[in-house]
Amino acid sequence: MPDIYDDEHEQFRESFASFVDAEMAPRFDEFEDAGIMDRSIYAEAGKHGFLGMAVPERFGGGGTKDFRFNAVINEVLAMAAMGGAGNGIGLHNDITTPYFIEYCNEEQSLRWLPGIASGELITAIAMTEPGTGSDLASVATTAVRDGDEYVLNGTKTFITNGINSDLVIVVAKTSADGGHGGMSLLVVERGMPGFERGRNLDKIGQKSADTAEMFFSDVRVPVANVLGEVGRGFDYLGFNLAQERLSIGLYGLAAAKAALSWTVDYVKERKAFGQTIAKFQNTKFVLAEIATEINVTQSFVNDCVLKLNAGELSASEAAMAKLWGSELQNRNVDRCLQLFGGYGFMTEYPIARAYTDARVTTIYGGTSEIMKTIISKDVLS
Repeated sequence: MPDIYDDEHEQFRESFASFVDAEMAPRFDEFEDAGIMDRSIYAEAGKHGFLGMAVPERFGGGGTKDFRFNAVINEVLAMAAMGGAGNGIGLHNDITTPYFIEYCNEEQSLRWLPGIASGELITAIAMTEPGTGSDLASVATTAVRDGDEYVLNGTKTFITNGINSDLVIVVAKTSADGGHGGMSLLVVERGMPGFERGRNLDKIGQKSADTAEMFFSDVRVPVANVLGEVGRGFDYLGFNLAQERLSIGLYGLAAAKAALSWTVDYVKERKAFGQTIAKFQNTKFVLAEIATEINVTQSFVNDCVLKLNAGELSASEAAMAKLWGSELQNRNVDRCLQLFGGYGFMTEYPIARAYTDARVTTIYGGTSEIMKTIISKDVLS
């Protein structure tokens, strides 16, 4: 298949892989046990240029909109089995930072972008509420204008980087318009009175990603912290969905590749009934099927990455990448775990963590069912 990366990307890959090996991997068990990655990792990543690659150079970023650098980071994190720790970095780079780049005015850019690129300001986005999932029209969080401030009230949940975050993009209703109308994006900063974080939620996987509830009780958010125009929040949320969904699908593909690599090594060494597991026909057929799915998917994902760079990736194609990549991840990590036998159930093996880490990927960023709905609209148009 054609390689979409050039020498600069491969040098970046080598550099980031060295960073992961030196800074993240040795402490990964610590992060998993604590349920959160030490925020110093973000500062170290920023220092080495692994955050905010798309932030303009004048604000301390890399000044490139080439998503291939983001893709390299996702691939390295997956191959290193960084799970939730990697998810926090991915969210900061791929999902939240683009909103700040696109919708910050000059004053906001000067205030926030340098810290986002350096890792001193960790970001999150708060959409989901206890009573809503993919249904953004039902958002109940409100922000009522009072002079030069908005008074914010509501509750959010399942927020990645929920404990570590310094800047939280909060989706709120700023008018009584029904449905998606009247929705705005407000940036809530760490320490604002009335902003409280709930418990760090206990998850079955991606444990090193801090995932929290957030409570807003009469939080007074300056008008100067509104991203873009008031009332256009729903339109803005659609701006980055293609990149977000491609990012999840791409990571799913990389995770499946990592699982295949671990499994090939394992079956060549493990013996049963007088021979290595690799010599059994079932093992050969399962690995052949997984390798085929991975290689076929790689071509499609590569095409999507190039289309995203060119501004040509459609909502339907991004949904396909997310749907197929996340389903591929879950299906084939499960099949690989089966070949490990009882050892696959032991958390000391990366395949076990990869299995529990994978489960959420068909849920967050839009469920598989939502992706099918988006794709079907394109098919039936």
